[in-house]
Amino acid sequence: MTKDIPMQDRASARVWLGFLGMCLGMFMAILDIQIVASSLPEIQTALAIPFDQLSWVQTAYLIAEVIAIPLTTQLTRLFSLRGLYVLAILGFSLASLGCAASHGFDGLVFCRVIQGFCGGTVIPTVFTAVFVLFPEHRRVLPTTIASMFAVLAPTLGPTVGGYITETYSWHWLFLINIAPGILVAALVGWLIRVGQPDWPYWNKLDYIGLVLGGLFLACLEILLKEGPKRGWGGALVDGLLAICIVSGIVAVRQCLKPKDHIVNLRIFADRTFTITALYSFVLGMGLYGSVYLLPLFLGLVRDHTPLEIGEIMIVSGAAQLAVAPVAAMAEKRVDHRLLIALGYGLFTVGLVANGFASSKTDYGGLFWPQLLRGAGILLCLLPTTSMALGRWTGDALTNASALFNLMRNLGGAIGIGLIDTVLEQRTPVHVTALIARLQAGDPDAARLVGLPLDRFHNVPLGPINAATKDIIAPLVERAAFVLSFNEAWILLGVLFGLSLLAVPFVPSGKTPKPATMRR
Repeated sequence: MTKDIPMQDRASARVWLGFLGMCLGMFMAILDIQIVASSLPEIQTALAIPFDQLSWVQTAYLIAEVIAIPLTTQLTRLFSLRGLYVLAILGFSLASLGCAASHGFDGLVFCRVIQGFCGGTVIPTVFTAVFVLFPEHRRVLPTTIASMFAVLAPTLGPTVGGYITETYSWHWLFLINIAPGILVAALVGWLIRVGQPDWPYWNKLDYIGLVLGGLFLACLEILLKEGPKRGWGGALVDGLLAICIVSGIVAVRQCLKPKDHIVNLRIFADRTFTITALYSFVLGMGLYGSVYLLPLFLGLVRDHTPLEIGEIMIVSGAAQLAVAPVAAMAEKRVDHRLLIALGYGLFTVGLVANGFASSKTDYGGLFWPQLLRGAGILLCLLPTTSMALGRWTGDALTNASALFNLMRNLGGAIGIGLIDTVLEQRTPVHVTALIARLQAGDPDAARLVGLPLDRFHNVPLGPINAATKDIIAPLVERAAFVLSFNEAWILLGVLFGLSLLAVPFVPSGKTPKPATMRR
């Protein structure tokens, strides 16, 4: 169990340096998802990976990460906060070396699983550290810093990944983790002094809940990956769904028993935590969904390189940095309900504003939506994090941190699943509709596709020869993609906006009262 340290030592220079090292490690772990995503074609060519298996380079990491996050409660008790973090960041660095040295698909995926598990362990320990290492009146700044590292990493990933791949090689996407990882492990091991390992706890571990919870989360991730491309039907989808339902129900029952378990779901009986966890889920859906959609649009529709995509997406990161001091001051002085309403409102407008793009939309048309989302992120994250985690201590704190971060990642996974479903199922519908409108001589459809308007006067065109069809087909497909992208943006915006309905149920005030939790 995590022990408290003397209050006067919590905000010393020693603690601050160790905490900043922890934040750097978390940044590396989150960055590793997007930094690799922007360079998958180069990895595919180098390792001769079949195209239909390429996505597993990312999926393996995400599945392991999602499984690891809820385990941090028990792992922190076993190894202590410091011990767990040092082991995780060293494991992440070693796995990064393994990824860079991989000569084939199987070896790379195996190392990505280890990377993801270690990276998933790192994330909640950093947010737990905020509330363990710092006294209540000094938590705003470390919370802001940890949040900045957490939300900047997905935004900067395409930029960093594109630059590294174009300047060096894909191996350096992983090699850059090694030296900082070793340095961070040394700093944290030397500077952070909190808690002691509880080795006898091995005998009390909830192995049944661990296996069932891991099975549920793994199958859910695979289902969200495979479901859209298979039209949410077929033997694989049905089988995964059945396993998810059965393992999920049994795992939840296991976690509700009055004993030690992988996570204590009874925390959801606390209204404040439940509402803030739901907001974390929605933020994950919007944050990871937008970071997934935008580079996909810029690559498929605008034909930009990874580096060019990163340069366009840097707007959101710059906005986050600019707003950070204001958000940190406001978190201490302004009612959390107002901050949540403002942050989620800005992010909603930023999502919906992207839903009116054309095939020519580029940096200028994407600037203001990105600016709005970047300005809103910390206003979304800071008050909800403070309310969700600032009310617990000891094992209850690590449990709350694990579930709060897990909800954000699950929101991202489900958001990406919804996006893939829209793109997979709506694009063919738009292609068919556009072809019918063009054959009917619709000038609006011709303008949308990018064809000259002189032949389109709302009069049927008649038969079209094969050569013309070959010329028009890619233009129609691109226009259909744009329409599907717009629908996905608006869907995210609507779901994000619906979260504003819960603002009246958020407890008023700036700092919620301490809470207790039954086992």
